[in-house]
Amino acid sequence: MKKIQSKKVQTTEEWLRNYSLESLQLTLEHLVNEGNIILDSRSGVEERELTEETVTNFEARISEVIELYQQRIQWLLKDSRKVFGLVIGTKVGLVVDVSDLSDRPRLEGFQKDLLFFIDEQLCYKKQLYCLSFGTEISPLWESPKNVGVHVLGEARQWVQQLAPAGGCNLLKALKHVLTMKELNSLVIIIRSCPDQSLEILADYVQQCMLGRKLLVHAVTYDCGSPAAIATVKTLAEVISGRYHCYSSKGENSDSSDVNLLLQESQKAKDLLKSIKQTFQRRVDGSLISGIADVGVSTEVANTAIPCFLPKPPMHEGPLIIQTPCFLARASADWLKTNGLQAKKLNLYQVLAPNAFSPVEEFVPILQKTVTSTLHEKAMMQFEWHDGTVKNVHVDLPMLYKYQKLLAKMVRIYGKRINWLSVASRRIWGSVCERRVVILVDMSVANSMCIIRIQHSLRLLLEEQMANKDCFNIIAFGSVVVPWQLELVPSQPENLQKAWRWVLSLQCSGSRNFMSALRRAVEVDFKEKDKHKSQGLYLLTTGIPDQETHIISAYVAEACRGFDLRLHVCLFSVMEDADSSGVIPARYANPTETAIAFKEIVQAANGRFHWFGEAVCLSGIFESDDITVIVSEMERAKNYSQKCAFLVESLKQRSGNQPANPFIPEAGSNVDITKQKRSQKLPSPKPTALSLARMHIKDSHSAEKNTSIRVVVWRPTSAKAEIPPVQTIKQSPQAENRRKCKSRKQPECSVSVFYTEEGRNVGTVYRNYPKTVCIRRHVPSVRLPKKEEICSSKEWLTKYSIKKLKLELPRLMFGPGCTHQKKIVESLHKEVSAKYCTIFPSVEVNGVVRHLQVQPKELEIYIEQIEKVLLRYLQRIQWLLSGSRRLFGTILEANVCVLIDTSGSMDPYLPHITKELTSLIWEQLRKNEVRFNLLRFAENTESWREHLVEATDKTCHDAVQWVSKFHAHGSTRILTALQKALGFQDVEALYILTDGKPDTSCNLILKEIGRLRKQQDIKVHTISFSCVDREANEFLKKLSSQTGGRYHCSFGDVDGQLAAHRMLTEGFDDEDDPVFPYFEGDDLKKLTEEVAKARGFLKQAKSLRLLLQKWNINQKDNSTFKNGAQD
Repeated sequence: MKKIQSKKVQTTEEWLRNYSLESLQLTLEHLVNEGNIILDSRSGVEERELTEETVTNFEARISEVIELYQQRIQWLLKDSRKVFGLVIGTKVGLVVDVSDLSDRPRLEGFQKDLLFFIDEQLCYKKQLYCLSFGTEISPLWESPKNVGVHVLGEARQWVQQLAPAGGCNLLKALKHVLTMKELNSLVIIIRSCPDQSLEILADYVQQCMLGRKLLVHAVTYDCGSPAAIATVKTLAEVISGRYHCYSSKGENSDSSDVNLLLQESQKAKDLLKSIKQTFQRRVDGSLISGIADVGVSTEVANTAIPCFLPKPPMHEGPLIIQTPCFLARASADWLKTNGLQAKKLNLYQVLAPNAFSPVEEFVPILQKTVTSTLHEKAMMQFEWHDGTVKNVHVDLPMLYKYQKLLAKMVRIYGKRINWLSVASRRIWGSVCERRVVILVDMSVANSMCIIRIQHSLRLLLEEQMANKDCFNIIAFGSVVVPWQLELVPSQPENLQKAWRWVLSLQCSGSRNFMSALRRAVEVDFKEKDKHKSQGLYLLTTGIPDQETHIISAYVAEACRGFDLRLHVCLFSVMEDADSSGVIPARYANPTETAIAFKEIVQAANGRFHWFGEAVCLSGIFESDDITVIVSEMERAKNYSQKCAFLVESLKQRSGNQPANPFIPEAGSNVDITKQKRSQKLPSPKPTALSLARMHIKDSHSAEKNTSIRVVVWRPTSAKAEIPPVQTIKQSPQAENRRKCKSRKQPECSVSVFYTEEGRNVGTVYRNYPKTVCIRRHVPSVRLPKKEEICSSKEWLTKYSIKKLKLELPRLMFGPGCTHQKKIVESLHKEVSAKYCTIFPSVEVNGVVRHLQVQPKELEIYIEQIEKVLLRYLQRIQWLLSGSRRLFGTILEANVCVLIDTSGSMDPYLPHITKELTSLIWEQLRKNEVRFNLLRFAENTESWREHLVEATDKTCHDAVQWVSKFHAHGSTRILTALQKALGFQDVEALYILTDGKPDTSCNLILKEIGRLRKQQDIKVHTISFSCVDREANEFLKKLSSQTGGRYHCSFGDVDGQLAAHRMLTEGFDDEDDPVFPYFEGDDLKKLTEEVAKARGFLKQAKSLRLLLQKWNINQKDNSTFKNGAQD
């Protein structure tokens, strides 16, 4: 119990991470692994031998753990923990309901318990905040207080002064206390049913908890209202908190912490009971008396099938038939009426009425196209499902209601998953058809688990077959044994007869699945064209005798055009060697078996269900029915996160708006302009006309680029200004000479006029010589808002750091910034130049340079580089969205897409099909790309014989063709490339594969090089889930040799997360977050440019800090000198 004492401050969930059966290695699998492997001399099967001492010690450890759980439960039900539960957190908010305190004795008892609660638990916290509520709220303090003697005294006095206060306005109390951002734990004590409904409370708390870690502990104190107890439990469930229900009479007492311990304790008791039954059965049955060893076959360790367990209670008794009140549906069909799309809860459906595309119109007055900017003031920009950006008006009440509906749908989906994971549906899935034939694998390999197979059939007949039209059962090993010659009605007497026949079945032979399948299709479903809703359900434990592609071809032909489907229920695939030493016709490990049956199911448009005994709580490895529901839940979660992002963006916009980086600050350019305007030209000096002309002549001979015409005299009364002197046009040769010497001889223009005093003349410079500026000014960056369809290499030729002239060393350090030293002969040492003490110095690439730049210029540079970084991240997000994530960007107008459908692609083919559909609509159709599709494995098959226009009809046809993909065979890339290069007018090929080709890589490269001499066609390669370095290198060489691009989707999720974090957290830290290493050309070049920009940004901020310190030191030095002089 010393360990328990150190863990008392933990919740039960945290405590069980160290003391659960799994963490303490007290499961049946761990027990089996403690045995020694032996070989049965008679059967030749490997078994595990367990000694009596090992089993006894294991049972003793389980008993100790059960006692440990009981001690923890007793500790939780003592003192203040019994009344209010265990409070976690250091900064606690205490919210107390005083609506039901009219009874004096009950009030005194409540106050006594609260005082004990404060003295035992709350006094050890760091901060405390107290609030009571009835119809109105009454906080003790304005903000949380640090716990001390004085604060605890005030809290005790506050408890003693509690008095009844009307209703139970829990919502108002939550609105107040949730504004206290300092709190990390909240205790809500309720004595009566809240005035608000559960949905309103849960919705509000869930919205306030977004992005916040707050431990909520809800308590009911002596509350007899079932509605209040249900409110507390549901509220805790919605926000992942804890609940505790206390009753002084012992009624309705409940606690989430205690319930978790009771569940774990029951699991330990069940395990102990199972071990005792197993040990006793093996001693009496298999082992010789006196020998205290228990042999457990290795199949138990691998698949956890309790084949040696006794028969379930009433196993051989008559069926207890239950007639379902409704006809079950597959999850895919169920989602057609209950999915987000069907319920009109798709986020884009909800936002569509308030979403508008940006408008671009040509403005004749400006002579250019102008884009609407309405979103910057009244709307939010939001990326649509097709990759476009729309301006969305955010309606907060509507979004809150929408998120509430999403949470409700997620709960409904969770209930369906639970429904699919219990009883016979855990084994068979949902049997949906009205005419059903059950195929049962009774091969000799199943001898050890025949009881389990029979029990599975019993559950099916009892729970799901009573409302069917007709059914039949076919058992098969090497020989096919049908129960009836044809389908019979699903009447109770027929179900009972079928069960008695199942009890008589014996295991023998191998798995001749093909014969059983043909028997069902050609006899039971011989009139399949006359009926609807027909299904075959296969229960098996291993791979069939026949080849997978043969069965797939037969099933596809039998089911095509008819309402007939084949569903597979795979029961924890076992080792294919039976107890008699009979070797099966085919061998496959569990994963290979599952892959084979998935291919068969796909050919029959059926569903795949794989279950066992010790994988998870439900025992289900994989289920198509559950998978589609989980996908819908993930979609709802994604929509909810996007809603939260919109709401958060709107909140940030409604607060302090950042300064517009495009608007110069007051006092910068304006002051310069005013200064220029305020400067007056110097008054002309009166000289003689001859001297003036001589000066002009000398100036003309010196510059040779300015010619002055004779000025005509004007009377002094003339009001019109004298125009500036016009320059005589020079010959082309002179113009070229002027251009060549423009740097050395600055051009200027002079006007000469007569003064009012005599015949004197004056001159005025109209164009001043341009001064030479060594250091460059920070340019103002203009970047496109709309994404350009081009490669990153082409995009960066226009918008790279170098092209935008934002390289920090070139801007900040010119030739005049170099630190100068000169040897002084009289001192015999090097002395720095005088200006070296005026400017701060930094070391750049080993060279000391002076920082001749103003802080304002650095601010402008930081502003511009952050603007560029923001645009880079937006393009990265664009490249990682939609179909571009997997296929990259389609650049050309005439393309052919090649898809690898070899056998290794089978697990990924549904995902590839989905992404390819997105590619067709999102890029090919939207950009009007002429295209063709080609799949390749052992053979190649093209969708069309030539490229076609991307219209709605052709895209629909292409999607239909893609949906029929199935994986098999090897990877013949060369044949596919040769065929694709033969399409007329094709400009580029996009080839997706997951591994090396069957032929030589060098041979393919040479052959493609030869073919490209005839026509210049680019080959863009896409690596999908390929971990073979040589295969990836081949794809890189192929794309590089043909002028194409290499693309790899590895790291896309981490890349999206890194981009999102940079956009939300800023660029303060150069090392976090960082992008993963992208091997694809587009993302690799762009992320390298981002790293370069972040490096410049970090340097600029360092230089700004250096300047600030320098200026402060200079100011302090000058103040010191002035004080010394005074």
